[in-house]
Amino acid sequence: MKFTINREALLKPLQLVAGVVERRQTLPVLSNVLMVVDGNQLSLTGTDLEVELVGRVALEDVAEEAGEITVPARKLMDICKSLPENTLIEVHQDDLKVKVKAGRSRFTLSTLPANEFPSIEEEAGSVSFTIGQSRLRRLIDRTGFAMAQQDVRYYLNGMLLEVSQNCLRAVATDGHRLAMCSVDADINQQDKHQVIVPRKGILEMARLLTEGEESVHITLGANHIRAKTGDFMFTSKLVDGKFPDYERVIPKGGNKIIIGDRQELRQSFQRASILSNEKYRGIRLILSDGQLKVIANNPEQEEAEEELSLAYHGDSMEIGFNVSYLLDVLSVLSGETIKMTLSDPNSSALLEESESGDSTYVVMPMRL
Repeated sequence: MKFTINREALLKPLQLVAGVVERRQTLPVLSNVLMVVDGNQLSLTGTDLEVELVGRVALEDVAEEAGEITVPARKLMDICKSLPENTLIEVHQDDLKVKVKAGRSRFTLSTLPANEFPSIEEEAGSVSFTIGQSRLRRLIDRTGFAMAQQDVRYYLNGMLLEVSQNCLRAVATDGHRLAMCSVDADINQQDKHQVIVPRKGILEMARLLTEGEESVHITLGANHIRAKTGDFMFTSKLVDGKFPDYERVIPKGGNKIIIGDRQELRQSFQRASILSNEKYRGIRLILSDGQLKVIANNPEQEEAEEELSLAYHGDSMEIGFNVSYLLDVLSVLSGETIKMTLSDPNSSALLEESESGDSTYVVMPMRL
């Protein structure tokens, strides 16, 4: 294998592919990236057996020698990063080593044979559709923060993607809060089809998506989700489990409706959170006609109090929340004002944009 490539052309796909590769591996070959050269195309593959990413780069000239080999992903990426811009890099395989030359720099890397590199098996997709990358990115940005991290209920450590006729919906919950966002999509699917994509799969897929107008082609199989963009193909295993019935979690019929300025609420919550208990992060909201009081205190007997004027007409009420959960929601919502619907101190709050938005958030109350 022997080819020449510009540093920038190699670095971008290498950074994305190396992101999938785990640092601590049980199988040595999994910390490597698979390089395959054929004609004037180089493909790079990284996997951790759960997710796999393949990036393709066009070489300026046809490679002098085709071939395939695996090299340490991080080391190759660090070498590329440390080289000056617009350097030409020459890579060639010499027996069991790969030599990298650039300007006056020379590097020799160890390798492992390409046939040891695992690949995620192909499977027929049951549902496939194309959607704008910026739309899919919006779905992930607006809901991803609510995914659980290491919950024993493993099906919460990921995101539910639900496809139905002309609609793609994402739902994430960690048992204390829930985030849901729906966007229009050109999907011809009469019945609802649900899959759970693991947390790492969602985060890596989001790194691929650009804000531009390009589209991404998604295929949902029985065990995998596959996303294809211009030069990249991303595959992730799905979580085998049953996601909770999110429709039942969304509170209905709340009669206490607050409309407030999003930034003002966010800043008040942020200031109050400074003196909340570091472990439980609880704040108290005291509602009265046209006014909201935000109170936080901690074991050191310190206290913060904020007063806000907002649109609320109804009975007085006091309710506690984890302030981090409220701040997460206010950070991803856009729009000037937000609408918060409550019914009583023991029921979840429903948060959404006051002008019709595509996202809904549920936050459970806290006993303080």
